[in-house]
Amino acid sequence: MSDTPLSLRKGLIALSPLVVFIALYLGTSLATGDFYRIPITVAFLLSSIYAVIVCGGNLEERIKTYSRGASSDNLMLMLWIFVLAGAFANCAKAMGSVEATVNLTLSVLPPSMLMAGMFIAACFISISIGTSVGTVAALVPIAAATAQQTGISTPMMTAIIVGGSFFGDNLSFISDTTIVATASQGCRMKDKFRVNFFIVLPAVIILIIAYLIMGADMTWNYQAGPISLLKMIPYIVVLVTAAFGLNVMKVLPIGLLLAGVIGLLDGSFDVFGWMKAMSEGILGMSELIIITMMAGGLLAIIKQNGGIDFIIGRLTRHVRSKRSAELTIASLVSIVNVCTANNTVAILTVGDIARQISKRFQLDARKVASILDTFSCMTQGLLPYGAQILIAAGLAGLNPVEIVPYLYYPLLLGLSALVAILLRLPRRYSR
Repeated sequence: MSDTPLSLRKGLIALSPLVVFIALYLGTSLATGDFYRIPITVAFLLSSIYAVIVCGGNLEERIKTYSRGASSDNLMLMLWIFVLAGAFANCAKAMGSVEATVNLTLSVLPPSMLMAGMFIAACFISISIGTSVGTVAALVPIAAATAQQTGISTPMMTAIIVGGSFFGDNLSFISDTTIVATASQGCRMKDKFRVNFFIVLPAVIILIIAYLIMGADMTWNYQAGPISLLKMIPYIVVLVTAAFGLNVMKVLPIGLLLAGVIGLLDGSFDVFGWMKAMSEGILGMSELIIITMMAGGLLAIIKQNGGIDFIIGRLTRHVRSKRSAELTIASLVSIVNVCTANNTVAILTVGDIARQISKRFQLDARKVASILDTFSCMTQGLLPYGAQILIAAGLAGLNPVEIVPYLYYPLLLGLSALVAILLRLPRRYSR
């Protein structure tokens, strides 16, 4: 009897740094109605200090745990993407790529189809390249500039791209989440794709129709300027190479080089102007980089203290049926994703547990893999401290929380997957 309260107390203490962050940032922001009242960097700093204080072991070990989390391989790769994305986006803007692309977009797409067109473009690019971060880095600057020219809400347009980016993150054969989900459950990617596509299709159809309805009466007074195909080359090359599966760490330097060369040739800037544009783009990502590192350290301490194990243990105690087993797996991966802010890591963390539950209740491995992938992408797509929303906010010049209310696709994705569990759909994979 005495072990249970102790276990509960330790588990709550392990998770308390995340609670402190939510209370400081979201709680204060909602209470005051101002999401700029407390800077997100300060909220993470205070939460990190608290995490180090409550973490077990001596001070040196606590700091090492935090530092390892703040400098893990996956996180450092993410930071390099942020740096390259910032440099490329600002160079492309300085030499006129964004303006030229916006002019083409507004010339081709009628106002009523702009939002739906942006969403479909994000879906296509993301499923081609298999990464939501790469899609966000490529398309958000165009979406943000389009919003400014047309008067559409910038957070709305940014959220459209973020939402579409998770379509491919969830379904693409080369997505990390797809690879990890199928490997953890021992099923083939094409089989998981069939189940997953059936689950997400209602969300995609509903949202495209909604965007068409929302844009039905949309007009703007902006007169599209001349379309310069030369200035559009950096974005075209970035999108095409990404669509053919080239790694984003190769795609962005190619785009950066092309933007610089074209800018030099057409006189948009000289060599030093190019370097200055790169520097300003990188510095524009500085807050994002700091936030990401502090979030990594904070979540490493939560995991080290047993917060993740506590959640898994609590949620798996009362599983009784196939439906509750699937709901438990969905809850597990979602909560762990909140604690790790990384959907691939979340799937890795609960993958073995999900497989054990699957075997015990004779669940279809293909549907379990789809549940893991879909609910992790849904959760990741709504986290204001997740990499995708952070980089989108940095590129669009927004507060991350401003984007969240417009993230319709992750919400519909989660709702569609929940309905599939409750109604035992697809029938073939739910017997």
